[in-house]
Amino acid sequence: MAPGSVPLPDISLAAAYRLRWQRRRLLWRAFRARHQLRLVADHTVDLTADGVIAITVMRNEANRLPFFLKFYRDLGVDHFLIVDNDSDDGGAEYLAAQPDVSLWHTTASYRDARFGLDWATWLQIRYGHRRWCLSVDADELLVFGGDTQHGLRGLTHWLDRKGRVGFGALMLDLFPKGPLGKVNYSPGDDPRDVLPWFDCGPYRGVRQTPRGNLWVQGGTRDRVFFSDDPQRAPTLNKLPLIKWDRRYVYTNSTHAALPRRLNALYDGPNGVLPSGVLLHSKFLPEITEKARIEKQRGQHFGQPHQFEGYYDQLAAGPDLWHDKALSYEGPSQLEALGLARAPEWDAG
Repeated sequence: MAPGSVPLPDISLAAAYRLRWQRRRLLWRAFRARHQLRLVADHTVDLTADGVIAITVMRNEANRLPFFLKFYRDLGVDHFLIVDNDSDDGGAEYLAAQPDVSLWHTTASYRDARFGLDWATWLQIRYGHRRWCLSVDADELLVFGGDTQHGLRGLTHWLDRKGRVGFGALMLDLFPKGPLGKVNYSPGDDPRDVLPWFDCGPYRGVRQTPRGNLWVQGGTRDRVFFSDDPQRAPTLNKLPLIKWDRRYVYTNSTHAALPRRLNALYDGPNGVLPSGVLLHSKFLPEITEKARIEKQRGQHFGQPHQFEGYYDQLAAGPDLWHDKALSYEGPSQLEALGLARAPEWDAG
């Protein structure tokens, strides 16, 4: 068992063989997908061997970008590799002007590109090999115990010393009190100020075979939108930070990866492994209009027609708050709730 991991369920030699071929097919898909990307701004000459790279695929996130970039610069990201999926809100132009952003543009189908994974995987193959890569969406903010003191550079150095190649996180939905779409948000604002509430639980997790990935569900969207069919609720476990190797590949967003040993790097809420939380700012006021647009585009789910009701509920602007909701205070609060576990910084 690799350092800093948990045991995975045993699988047959035949299953292991099929996983190897799946990984190779996905890598080949990513290699071919490079032709769908047009380079807009290239600052990759500034990449350093020990720098932390953030990789993301986005579309129409102009409102989030100023804070997103500031947050991750402050946390310790050295360079951003971003694929813009044909935005029309000015966000691409904003990104192209940033000296620490290398930007690619594509008009290809997000869904057909494995929801952007083919594009991101190509960038990881090309630029991420032997570097620490942070894979996050524009609406995700990574927090962990000791983040303000140590940052990503301290975290990756600690993981290197421990022989660990990744760091897992729970995706935690933040929401306002009152109907969605009614709070005020301006570019550059901290989403945590307008979405200060979250659900501390319940969360449930199981290991899936054959990949051995954790499957965590629960929380806000499970409670509000999928209470009658919880198996369809969003997957909340992620492996956002990995010291990349060009043989690695994510298989389902950043929820699971191959080789399967990577999935042993996160053991979920109340686990024993160091982990963080991805604060999810999906419910900023623009969500109601975005829900209407994404329902029409049908790009975010494998079977979009099954989620039309979900989009309709979002577009109606429901109130997600309830009397058991907690106000976000910081990573130490999340650790006390069992939602994260800080690295043992003093242990070297």
